[in-house]
Amino acid sequence: MDRRDFLKKASLVSGAAAASTLAAPAYAQGKRTLKMVTSWPKNFPGLGTGAQRLADNITAMTDGRLTVKVYSAGELVPAFEAYDAVMTGTADLYHASEYNFVGKSKSLAFFTTVPMGMTATEFDAWIHHQGGQELWDELAAKFNVKSFPAGNTGAQMGGWFNKEIKSLDDIKGLKMRIPGMGGEVLRRLGASAVSLPGGEIFQALQSGAIDATEFVGPWNDLALGFYKTTKFYYYPGFHEPSGGISCGVNLDLYNSFSKADQAMLRTACIAENNLLSSEYNAHNGAALDQLVNKHGVVLKKFPDDVFVAIGKVCEEVVAEFGAEDELSKRIYESYLAARKNVGDWMRITERPFLDGRDRVLG
Repeated sequence: MDRRDFLKKASLVSGAAAASTLAAPAYAQGKRTLKMVTSWPKNFPGLGTGAQRLADNITAMTDGRLTVKVYSAGELVPAFEAYDAVMTGTADLYHASEYNFVGKSKSLAFFTTVPMGMTATEFDAWIHHQGGQELWDELAAKFNVKSFPAGNTGAQMGGWFNKEIKSLDDIKGLKMRIPGMGGEVLRRLGASAVSLPGGEIFQALQSGAIDATEFVGPWNDLALGFYKTTKFYYYPGFHEPSGGISCGVNLDLYNSFSKADQAMLRTACIAENNLLSSEYNAHNGAALDQLVNKHGVVLKKFPDDVFVAIGKVCEEVVAEFGAEDELSKRIYESYLAARKNVGDWMRITERPFLDGRDRVLG
């Protein structure tokens, strides 16, 4: 190598080194910490740990450029004020259930669950491939929020009751913790429905402030210790055939992100949506076995006539939630179309297969 080539290459190397040195401060200046508020107790199985996992993945995927700090319910804002916090910029993201924020718009409930509605698999089909996300974007934008599915509990249990439910008369006068559309259904059947954060339910049961509660399913219900105060555990959960969990982002913040960061956030939420759903399926069976065989919980199925009567009221309530305004009507109609379209497919595939498998294998 002659002297001229050596100097030329040395110049290129030193220039690259200088460029990397100059880039480092700019990269460091671009770092920021985002506040994620949740509706869950800290490190609560599934819901709380899922929020933390999503936060950790966003942090890792950006190599720490966006570091997400998680605040459990009550740490920064109360559980049911997470939406307001993100809407106003007090927080940057939330991890919560949309149906807790129906004071903003009743149609937000469609993006958590609908009584007698779609399962988690069907819901994902609607959101990702049949126009659900676009309608959600239109609705959330009214409140300066961008929301994504970021978890699903799957089909939930019908709830814990301090007495047997043998007829509709047994529902009348019940004080039950049940939010969203399901709560309105029970009100019309004569019950008193209240909405409480997960961390407050056990005390309300223990004190007698409520007679019954639903929350999620065996994995979470075992962790909260409902079996210590109430023994009748009913299924299926008419009110939540799926339990969608959302990650909402302040819309101004989201719009300030690069296209790459927007795609990263979307991808992280979709990944957590799948992880959390499978995690519930992995843990619920063992938890139910423990509740029944170790703690003496009495597992009961709602009587068929009670379930049918509840179902008829469900359709009335869902229609009313979908009649709030023009956008709600479009969300409602889109949801019903997807329920029929995807449901027709499930009716000849998964449902008969599961029934058949039970007959063959027991």
